[in-house]
Amino acid sequence: MAGATSSPRVLTGQQARRLAVRAQLLAEPRPTDLLEVLRHLTVVQVDLTAAVAPSADLVCWSRLGGAFHPDDLDDLLDAREVVELEGMLRPADDLALFRAEMEQWPGPEPLTDWQVALLDWVEDNDGCRLDILDVLRTQGPTAARELPDTCVRPWRSSGWNNNRNVTMLVSLMERRGEIAVSHREGRERMWDLAERVHPDLEGAVPLDEALEVRARRRLASLGLARARVAEVPGETYAVGPVGEEVAVEGVRGTWRADPQLLARVDEPFAGRTVLLSPLDRLVFDRKRLAELFGWEYQLEMYKPAAKRRWGYWALPVLDGDRFVGKLDCTADVERGVLRVDALHRDVPFDRGLQQRVDREVAALARWLDLEVTGPG
Repeated sequence: MAGATSSPRVLTGQQARRLAVRAQLLAEPRPTDLLEVLRHLTVVQVDLTAAVAPSADLVCWSRLGGAFHPDDLDDLLDAREVVELEGMLRPADDLALFRAEMEQWPGPEPLTDWQVALLDWVEDNDGCRLDILDVLRTQGPTAARELPDTCVRPWRSSGWNNNRNVTMLVSLMERRGEIAVSHREGRERMWDLAERVHPDLEGAVPLDEALEVRARRRLASLGLARARVAEVPGETYAVGPVGEEVAVEGVRGTWRADPQLLARVDEPFAGRTVLLSPLDRLVFDRKRLAELFGWEYQLEMYKPAAKRRWGYWALPVLDGDRFVGKLDCTADVERGVLRVDALHRDVPFDRGLQQRVDREVAALARWLDLEVTGPG
């Protein structure tokens, strides 16, 4: 009948999982180029918790294996080929896709009430904003704690940011494209004028075009995503109308699939056994994780020790296209050991699976230059 629309293609659970794993570069063959990995993933979250290793390093190691060294990531940051933006590492070339958004901060008209409130607060404290820019212009990279707080209207919230005027102001100045993270000294971000940090890219991609390009690239890195989702901290998992509409057996609603990966969905799949950061993009959206993989996981570092089921920084264990457990381990650098406190098995482990997991634990220890100790 004229005007009728066809039903979306239906993927099996296995096809959906494999599509998502491939998209995150966690199947064979391994990638070999760090910058290309970062370009494909589009974002890698910065978190310096080092119970095992900083999250960004773990994310890169999970893809590249022992060929990756943390110095490689530092070199890209030093060379300004990768930059930190709002707590995420991004290829510097991608900043062209954020320029228009920065220039239109806090957003295109009509503004929401929250955006108006942010704009009013920054305008009320314009003197402090100018003072911060003057300090950075004359002194160069400076920690937020060393920047002047001349705000005339304090930041008010019911949370831990209440009265943290400079912290909030520099965050908003970063979103405006005025300042940027130059580098870190230990855990501390050093701020500088954005013009000294960001590459000199020609112009800004118009906002609507930039948002679409970002959504397409996000979908390519995820493989499978919802058009709209409840927001999670950091980078969104929503992709809007880009890609192809599909459904997944046993899961409510429709998804958007990356067309190139969807075309490969029936190709032979060669999985790997991988230990992931708790902040890895494959697991960070817990709702998506449960829907696609039927697997429960939480980061428990903020829970009291007595209430933890899996451990402070338990690493998700991926085997092919399924999650099989959580590895509770700690890098004890002083003693030279990777201490394995527990391997929480979510499926029955046969000999082959146990050997694959053991090999990956040993590979993690070698990468950290540590010896494995503990029950395994």
